[in-house]
Amino acid sequence: MYPFKLIVVDLETTGNSPKRGEKIIQISAVIIEHGKIVDQFTSFVSPGKPIPPFIEELTGINDEMVKGAPAFHEIAPKILELLENGVFVAHNVTFDLSFLQAELEEAGYYTFNGPAFDTVELAKITMPSADSFKLTELSNSLSLSHVRPHQADSDAYVTAELLLHFIHRLELLPLVTLEKLQVLSEYLKSDLSLLFNEIVTQKQGHVEDLPLELEVHRGIALRKKSDSKTAYAADGDPIDPDILSNLEMHLSPYEKREAQIQMIDEVSETFQEGRHLVIEAGTGVGKSLGYLLPSLQFAKQRDDRVVISTFTTQLQEQLMQKEIKLLEKVSPFSFQTVLLKGKNHYINLFKFEQSLREGDFQYDVVLTKMQILVWLTRTETGDVDELNLTSGGQLFWNRLRHDGWHLPHSKDPWVSKDFYLNARKRAQAADLIITNHSMLLSDIINKGNLIPSYDYLVIDEAHHLEKSARQHLGIVLDYLSIKFSTSQLGTLDQKQLYGRLYGLMNMYDIEGSLHSFELDSHVQRFYIDLEEAMTVLGNVFFKNAKKRTGAQKIQHRISEEMKMSRSWQPVQMAMERVISGMKLINKQFQEILDTIKSKKLKLKDNEKALVEEFHSFLVEWGELEQQFRTVFLKEMTDYVLWLDGDTRSLPNSLIIQAQPVAVAQNLKEELFAKKKSVVLTSATLTVSDSFGYFLNEIGLKKEEIKQLQLSSPFDYAQSATLFIPNDVPEIQQVSNEEYIEGISSHLIGVAQATKGRMLILFTSYDMLRKTYELMKESGLLEDYVLMAQGITSGSRTRLTKNFQRFDKAILFGTSSFWEGVDIPGEDLSCLALVRLPFSPPDEPVTQAKSEILKAQGRNPFSSHSLPEAIIRFKQGVGRLIRRSSDRGIVIVYDRRIKTTRYGKAFIQSIPAMKVREGDLSDLITWIEDWL
Repeated sequence: MYPFKLIVVDLETTGNSPKRGEKIIQISAVIIEHGKIVDQFTSFVSPGKPIPPFIEELTGINDEMVKGAPAFHEIAPKILELLENGVFVAHNVTFDLSFLQAELEEAGYYTFNGPAFDTVELAKITMPSADSFKLTELSNSLSLSHVRPHQADSDAYVTAELLLHFIHRLELLPLVTLEKLQVLSEYLKSDLSLLFNEIVTQKQGHVEDLPLELEVHRGIALRKKSDSKTAYAADGDPIDPDILSNLEMHLSPYEKREAQIQMIDEVSETFQEGRHLVIEAGTGVGKSLGYLLPSLQFAKQRDDRVVISTFTTQLQEQLMQKEIKLLEKVSPFSFQTVLLKGKNHYINLFKFEQSLREGDFQYDVVLTKMQILVWLTRTETGDVDELNLTSGGQLFWNRLRHDGWHLPHSKDPWVSKDFYLNARKRAQAADLIITNHSMLLSDIINKGNLIPSYDYLVIDEAHHLEKSARQHLGIVLDYLSIKFSTSQLGTLDQKQLYGRLYGLMNMYDIEGSLHSFELDSHVQRFYIDLEEAMTVLGNVFFKNAKKRTGAQKIQHRISEEMKMSRSWQPVQMAMERVISGMKLINKQFQEILDTIKSKKLKLKDNEKALVEEFHSFLVEWGELEQQFRTVFLKEMTDYVLWLDGDTRSLPNSLIIQAQPVAVAQNLKEELFAKKKSVVLTSATLTVSDSFGYFLNEIGLKKEEIKQLQLSSPFDYAQSATLFIPNDVPEIQQVSNEEYIEGISSHLIGVAQATKGRMLILFTSYDMLRKTYELMKESGLLEDYVLMAQGITSGSRTRLTKNFQRFDKAILFGTSSFWEGVDIPGEDLSCLALVRLPFSPPDEPVTQAKSEILKAQGRNPFSSHSLPEAIIRFKQGVGRLIRRSSDRGIVIVYDRRIKTTRYGKAFIQSIPAMKVREGDLSDLITWIEDWL
């Protein structure tokens, strides 16, 4: 085993910074020798100050528990004795080690100067596909016992178990992979190179066979692709009509739902008859199986493929990991399902191989290379969505992603192992193809070149189709991405793309129509022109932003009239220079690449990889040039154009967006008219029991599609109540500040009554932030954990998981939290909607749609703003009851739901539940009685 002693340490502290006087309140050290846990030392530590309520809530450690505990200086000698001649190990070693060093120094002792391992870093390398690298999530995913998260003894012990697990994972890797990891490990932040050196030395000491599931190609180990052949039911074989009966054995509890059976029958009939169908399936209907079962049955009977499209990657993964695996168990016949994404999702192995030979030892690049090396021994898809990369790793991935080929396929020594080609091949033989709205729409634009030909389609999360189509047919240009993308070209004297290509040109005596120094001058001029153009655009944005007092993150619409005005002329002139420069540079480099290709040179592998990388870059460059030309030089009568930005950070925060105002005609002609049968489904499609608004937005008339509403089987009348407070100010009669003050004090009272377990939804980030600050600063919720989107770090998924971990938690969310957040059970008992989710009237797309509706003689509010808000409201309310046993309360603070004529439409569009009205004391009394 390994010759070093490992000391796994965890600390609990009163805060994050010892420099600010924060102290250790508990320490634990687990000793590992010869690959086994041999001892553990744990002690509470007296901090000499009160433990903050948040830390008490987080750790469960209170002042009583540390009363009489030793001060740190009393146990320091014991700690140093444990650490002597050992390796310090911790989960996020920088925090624990630096905190311990500060305490040792303050106590007058020498500090630890030995090596340190970080198990977070090791987790990223050994488990590159983990959803999270947090201690609790890692231990849960490996079913390790972690009885008291955030107490040092439990945390240290589970970290020690994780460390041993990670080492075991490394030992199972083939030597060829480990040797590459060993070289890269020298550039990690912690001293893990010691571990890699030791494992490699031991592996080299004996010969071992490569595992059967792996192969080595050009020095890189990767998983063999499984045989994609599948056994088909013979033509005409009857297929078991009641697969549902088999589900009872595999789903516990499985409820036979009448609505689900009705959905299965309707989807089946729709495909058989070759028509279109729209289904609103309420929460609990079992929508996914409701369309997957008949799709699969139809695909097998007709020997034809069915495409399933979703909006979110979460739903795609759920379908593949849950419903499809379930169908594989219960289906009497075998079938094949493929998850198909755009080629940019797949790794180009040739580019990756060459990147391993480069001397780029920047930390994120090194870590990402190590993650990919390990991942390649496990992945069968080569899809980046399987990887959990850092933001720097994502940028490096942009160099490795697939963009097709410039040189002939035969020049790529990895073509036989190519993941993208394999996914396309498997899709050709698949019964079901699962994809996303983005890929679906790209395929339509590319005339069917991306997805194998199909006639039968299911669109889940269909309420996003119109928005997805607008975004996909639109343009998004953000300053930082443009700058990063174009800067990869570099200049002649830099070792970036241009500098490397110039070396290749010299080697093979290749010349362009411009001398390299002339071309370099144009490249350098382009960078200056681009910076100037963006600065001019930022100035136009800032002048218009000044008219809106208070707001910092704003949107400003650019109308066709404004594009004709004098104030826009400097922008247009600056952008004309940028576009002219881009065209010339693109032409020159394309000529050089074409010359290299036509000469049929015997390029070395690293040279071929450079040509492919430059080709990918020029594809992106050409797309960017075309987008600039469309936005700044062409008339965009059917489009809405606007700028997004934060006035505090211009031009860095600047985003230019253009979208078609309406996509109904595009969808009608390019999708619905060309497919035999399309099934559209979602939990939120109707407004006051009518599909009219949704169908109008996607270009279908009621007589062109069968409509079906399936209500949720949950008993909302018993499990949910809608409460409308009558003692808060009316939103349109007071200032924003007064409204926020009114609801904040109300929300504090409600939170205390519900003991947290509360999700508060906002329609604007500014209102969320101010409400969060008022509630936090009130001092009345010190025992509660307040988490807010955009304020508390972490993604939506991370915030949701953290919310479920704490007893007294309040979660503040906006935009994406109105849907797709799934918090079943008692973790969420109260949902508060701060205002009805109308889009702001000056929001560019809303404004442009309103103008068109007015021109048609229609009312923009009733035709667009109201139905859009109702569908969003339904999505918000849908967060509360996720299963039949859930109970909860919805509080709507916006009194327009009661005081306006249109308010009834909101209540009528959600499942029937009790509606109550009253003041805060009524509400608290009622909550205490009911919850």
